[in-house]
Amino acid sequence: MIDYLIVGSGLAGISFAEIALHNGRSIMVLDNNSQNSSKIAGGLYNPVILKRFSEVWKAQEQLTLMNEFYSLLESKLKCKVDFKRPILRKFFSVEEQNNWFAASDKIALTPFLSTELISKKYVGIDSPYGYGEVLQTGYVDTALLLNKYRLYLNDNNLFQQESFDYDALQIVSGGIQYKNTKAKHIVFAEGFGMHANPYFKNLPLDGTKGELFIINAPQLNLDVIVNTSVFILPLGNDLFKVGATYNWKDKTDLPTEEGKTELMERIKEIITCDFEIIDHFAGVRPTVKDRRPLVGTHQYHKTIHILNGLGTRGVMLGPAMAKALFENIEFDIPLDKEINIDRFLPKGKN
Repeated sequence: MIDYLIVGSGLAGISFAEIALHNGRSIMVLDNNSQNSSKIAGGLYNPVILKRFSEVWKAQEQLTLMNEFYSLLESKLKCKVDFKRPILRKFFSVEEQNNWFAASDKIALTPFLSTELISKKYVGIDSPYGYGEVLQTGYVDTALLLNKYRLYLNDNNLFQQESFDYDALQIVSGGIQYKNTKAKHIVFAEGFGMHANPYFKNLPLDGTKGELFIINAPQLNLDVIVNTSVFILPLGNDLFKVGATYNWKDKTDLPTEEGKTELMERIKEIITCDFEIIDHFAGVRPTVKDRRPLVGTHQYHKTIHILNGLGTRGVMLGPAMAKALFENIEFDIPLDKEINIDRFLPKGKN
């Protein structure tokens, strides 16, 4: 009998897998490659919600865990996946500058917003009002990370590529039985695929489709991440990742002409040089209306658990939420009420 059967190998699944392994637990990971939102994600981590100038929930705690987590993974996988880069918010007016400096005076935001106006001129971007710099930012190469981690799991016989058959899951004494695998616990980390899961399909997981480009822009001289209505992330060799759109109606992972047009228009608002679209991606992010993850244990089956709803901040949230779930299962440390799926139980039952 193993300790954990984990369904899904996106950011949520590999975060839980790694924390379990790091704590000496045995695992098996199943995935069918049907969900690609983690793989195509921008991978940015940013402790500030720039639209509203508010702190991301528990940002410093998440960043501290995240930095340790990806540093250990880089040593384990022998590759660089975490890239520290400044995020610059382009200002479009004096009023936006003033709003930035007012926000930087807030106690919660002081560690994350620089009070120095960045006036550097980047070739290919017209920026008469300059930029504000967000601190403690960067990006994780999610495609490389997930590929390398899956190879690691494969090499150690800890991975099976298959679609999960819910009818084959049995609750048995001391855990669960799935086909030929016995485990003390099963953790579902299926992203938007959770809607097919009979144990958790009633949870209010929404899907927010996002579309991104890889563009080639030889004249764009940029070594930082620029964030306005979209982000522009330099990848090297004149290539840039640009995104993303938000579509709450379309639940497919197919790129659309509508998304393409929207991204093109937004790019042209920011850069003044020519660019060529090299690739166009789409994926459905697992989002929740209250903007908090879905973490916890099934109301009636105490060996069945969920780790989902990381939304647009999977890179930051993944390690922290996986640690919270692991410690809840293993050591009975209570989950924060804001992330616990019990918050969706009828009142009086949680």
